[in-house]
Amino acid sequence: MNTTLENPTATTSTDEPAWLAQRRAEGQTQFNTLPAPTVRDERWRFARVNTLSTDGYTPATAPSAETLDQLVERSNLVSQRAGSLVFADDAQALFEPISAELAAQGVIYLPVLEAIAKHPALMEQYFLKESTELGSEKFFGLHASLVKAGSILYIPKGVEIEQPFVNYYWTSGARAAVFPHTLVIAEDNAKASVVDIFFSETEANEALSIAVSNIHAGTGANVFRKVVQDWNEKTTSFQLDTTVGGRDVNVRNLAVNIGAERARFENQVRIEGTGAHVKMYSLTVAEESQEFDQRTFQTHNAGNAVSDLLYKNALLDKSRTIFSGLIKVAEGAQQTDAYQTNRNLLLDPTAEANALPGLEILANDVKCSHGATTGNVDEDELFYMMQRGIPKRDAMKLMVFGFFEEVISEVDNDELADNLRALIRNKFESKIH
Repeated sequence: MNTTLENPTATTSTDEPAWLAQRRAEGQTQFNTLPAPTVRDERWRFARVNTLSTDGYTPATAPSAETLDQLVERSNLVSQRAGSLVFADDAQALFEPISAELAAQGVIYLPVLEAIAKHPALMEQYFLKESTELGSEKFFGLHASLVKAGSILYIPKGVEIEQPFVNYYWTSGARAAVFPHTLVIAEDNAKASVVDIFFSETEANEALSIAVSNIHAGTGANVFRKVVQDWNEKTTSFQLDTTVGGRDVNVRNLAVNIGAERARFENQVRIEGTGAHVKMYSLTVAEESQEFDQRTFQTHNAGNAVSDLLYKNALLDKSRTIFSGLIKVAEGAQQTDAYQTNRNLLLDPTAEANALPGLEILANDVKCSHGATTGNVDEDELFYMMQRGIPKRDAMKLMVFGFFEEVISEVDNDELADNLRALIRNKFESKIH
């Protein structure tokens, strides 16, 4: 694996504050010095590390004004929103700011670079402070050294916002590397939701995406983040997510993974306060030779808290999925409830689903469970529907969409939920036979 990216400082600014310049330098050192993943690394078990490379990618440059306008027009999954940002090859194409009413309440919603300039103390406290622990530290370092596209959302104490904030990230150029970043800071008893959407302009443009998301939820905060990953199948994708929750938080993470040639999704949650309730959902559709590599870490550092994970994968052709999840309950975190479920539906005998759930329990008064199931389409159910006049193709579609509906029904926006169903249908219904 090549350990350098061409023109590695091309997207950074000499006007940045000293603390950010230091974090960028540390990130570049981390990327250059950490070893590349190998098959001997348990955190990369079953992954095709021999094909993982950053060679030949360059930091993305802005597309033409015409392309930017076209991609803004195509950024239409959610029509009612509190604010929106559209980036194409890490260039800002659209910024819909928050209302004067929200601004008067102290809400901040800005592109990352603007937030660094206008709110340096806040950004120094939170930006690039939470890395991953699940295997992609090397790639987080590259992200830290080059990130310039992304959003920050800050919600002050007691402020509740019903409409979502929607961020679109597009790739357009050939062999372009992009580094999207989402930072959410919800103070005590604040409420907000964020949707991050990842699209490719065409089916042909190759790209590398190393995206990072950090959520910081204060006491009693309510945050719902949804991710829609539908890169083209010439993209290598990393999604490195971290959530830190305090006392009595209600945090939900829901990811729909459809695209990319290979996608690595690392999702770690750290519960630091009692009464917290965190849910983690994921839905993945894999076809042809796609590989989806899912690594999760639920850490309970405080007792009397709940974390609940449900990851569902449907696999066609020779696709592969990997799920490796760990629940860790710290000593003294009594009365923890933690659950972890991975369900895989194989639609082709050549598809491969790997599951590695695990527990590390250092407290003695807990409820913790994990499980993974892998199975084929139920032939009896299929026969039952066909006997009632439903063609086999349509019957299989109904069964697969029924399998997914448990996750999609958690989406609290009907328009987005319908658009997700359409994206999934466009992805693989023609494959079912």
